[in-house]
Amino acid sequence: MTLSEELQWRGFVNQTTLTDIKELDRKKFKLYFGVDPTSDSMQVGNLAAAMMVRCFHKHGHDVTLLVGGATGMIGDPSGKDAERNLLTPGQVVKNKQGIVSQYKQIFKGEKFRIVDNYDWFKTINYLDFLRDVGKYFSLTPLLQRDYIAARIGASGNGMSYAEFSYTLIQGYDYYHLHQTYGTNLQVCGSDQWGNSLSGVELIRRKTGEEVHVYSVPLVINKTTGKKFGKSEDGAIWLDPKKTTPSDFYQFWINVDDDSVGDYLKVFTELDKEQIASVMTKFKQDKSGRLAQKTLAYEVTNLAHGRKAADDATTHAGALGQSSQILSGQVAVGDNIIDALVKYGLASSKTEARQIMEAGGIYINNEQTVKTEFEASDFRDSRVMVRRGKALKNTIVLGQR
Repeated sequence: MTLSEELQWRGFVNQTTLTDIKELDRKKFKLYFGVDPTSDSMQVGNLAAAMMVRCFHKHGHDVTLLVGGATGMIGDPSGKDAERNLLTPGQVVKNKQGIVSQYKQIFKGEKFRIVDNYDWFKTINYLDFLRDVGKYFSLTPLLQRDYIAARIGASGNGMSYAEFSYTLIQGYDYYHLHQTYGTNLQVCGSDQWGNSLSGVELIRRKTGEEVHVYSVPLVINKTTGKKFGKSEDGAIWLDPKKTTPSDFYQFWINVDDDSVGDYLKVFTELDKEQIASVMTKFKQDKSGRLAQKTLAYEVTNLAHGRKAADDATTHAGALGQSSQILSGQVAVGDNIIDALVKYGLASSKTEARQIMEAGGIYINNEQTVKTEFEASDFRDSRVMVRRGKALKNTIVLGQR
């Protein structure tokens, strides 16, 4: 399968300045992909674009991964209806470290370079930037961009000059990488299409050379019609401190049947035959959730490593289907007898004590007669409590 064929099959075709995406099969491009350190972690949405980058790399294209130390100091206005709060330099440094560590995990075993745009912007003189970059941009097309027009229109919240300048900064990134490494393709999420075109135009005007942009579409949840990558508790992060590997694994286990086939193409590197085999078996017995289990393991392995994927699989197996729903929350030191009554495993404190004394209460599948929850009971901020041996009498409680 050629690169263009694989991109189409996996659903990675959106907008591009290329006349024909088959150009990607005939020529090896030098591409770059960037993430701003607005947080210390990427989200699932970033992972979709990163998987597209891995696809390019697999087919022999040169890859540069950019962390936006400079652009992160300003904030990207696209997709926002109000001004961002500026991060402190210390926050940006901390966030950059998180993004870089995730780049290294996602692209582990691959050959790539990591660059930080702060390294070239920290020495640029403001007047030089206006003369060497600002001079090449016309206000008219910038003001016509959807996200700018929406903000500065009568019903908009306005836009600072700093955020308005963001697209020039990103455009210069492309120019700098083109001059330094010969970069001639920027790959990005669909929300970065306008900003990416700024680099194409700047390079054309300053050098007369033609470079290109290729964007990946947003991944949409077919059930809700909304952007994919959030749970009821919020965004799904790649940082294990923000979304534990077990919760990360469980997020993928819970995806809907109609979408799981698409997610296998986007978020894993299983080939066409492997995914077809998984989906055939899944359709024969959807209750077994083979497709979701395959997806969950593959993505957790990519984001957190094989041990974390194995542990998350074991943990999910121990919790059974009950792990999909938290019955409530408890804290270290809370009374277990009270919890049994509160969450429906016993009708009264007397019954709860009788069941416990008879050996019928289990904490994380281990029989217990203790009366209070301990710190060691919580695994990834969850504890499983069961009455008797039947899984239907199992509840999962979050740590408060």
